[in-house]
Amino acid sequence: MTPRRSWFASLSALLGLLSLFGVLCFHFPELLTSRDFRQAYTEDFARHLLLVALVAAFVLGTLAILRGRDRRVAMVGVGAATLAVLLGGTRVEFDPIRSTPYSLGLDWFVISLFFSALVFIPIERLLGRVEQSPLRPHWRTDLAYFFLSHLLVQFILIFVTTSTSTIDALVASEALKDWIRALPVWLQFLMAVFAADLFQAGLHRAYHNIPWLWRFHAVHHSSRHMDWLAGSRTHLVEVLLTRSAVLLPLVVLGFSAEAVNSYIILVGLQAVLAHANLGIRFGWLEYLIVLPRYHHWHHAREQAYVDVNYAIHLPLVDMLMGTFKLPRDGSWPVEYGVMKLESVPDGFFPQQISPFLPPRKAES
Repeated sequence: MTPRRSWFASLSALLGLLSLFGVLCFHFPELLTSRDFRQAYTEDFARHLLLVALVAAFVLGTLAILRGRDRRVAMVGVGAATLAVLLGGTRVEFDPIRSTPYSLGLDWFVISLFFSALVFIPIERLLGRVEQSPLRPHWRTDLAYFFLSHLLVQFILIFVTTSTSTIDALVASEALKDWIRALPVWLQFLMAVFAADLFQAGLHRAYHNIPWLWRFHAVHHSSRHMDWLAGSRTHLVEVLLTRSAVLLPLVVLGFSAEAVNSYIILVGLQAVLAHANLGIRFGWLEYLIVLPRYHHWHHAREQAYVDVNYAIHLPLVDMLMGTFKLPRDGSWPVEYGVMKLESVPDGFFPQQISPFLPPRKAES
């Protein structure tokens, strides 16, 4: 008899592994934690979060084992949590963190995954448009993208900052910068959203219409299941190009740090929300803000929608570009993915390599 699947076991495994990663961050903060992200949380917050994850991993894993459901998965959670405790748990002490030129963002991955899963898994379970498990097909591939993009966050920021700063030095106008910085922060934020979305939508359309760019962007569109994790599937080359294009207008135009930081928060929230498996009808808001149904149609495996809905934040941008399209009857796509399924392989590493190889041919 096949053992029944257990949410307790899966959550225990997730929390146990995140706890182990968290303890490793305490042991090697200079190497494993992001210099920029450390400023967003305190040491006490991290220790309390680690304690909660450890206790939950033990409790949920033990319950799953006693109930005889997914014992192997539950043992992963209990085992990882046990190893985290043996390595010091919440009592790990460390010296003041020295400044280092490079570091990984394991702390950013742990905290981001913890809260994203905490919020979106229950919401999608209750309000999902389609009934699907968080462990749907290819979830490991998307989790690998989520992991790597967060782990390499500082290196991505270095590349983006360098590229945008170089262009800024060539075209910046100090008078224009001073005028924008004199505006209220809330107005700067709205202008930043519109300017960045206009640049990104233009690049996004280029991804779809220039063959060699499409080969990178096709990786993002290869996902056959839409949920909060699906948006993480993006080729690393595209991540670098898109992040630079988004920050370029903000740097060149001289927006304040407060406006830029607020915009970055919006990007993170809306990128997850737009791909989420949420069947809620938002009415007139769907014409004002990019929400799940709007962006899901961009991912539709349907010929009529291969060149529409490029905006990330504001449908107004697509209206100006002539690429706005949204069914008025409230319908959703039937199927997701690229038109030629064989053009993108399965798995993280094959997908990273495939744009540099000869195009894949359809098998008979």
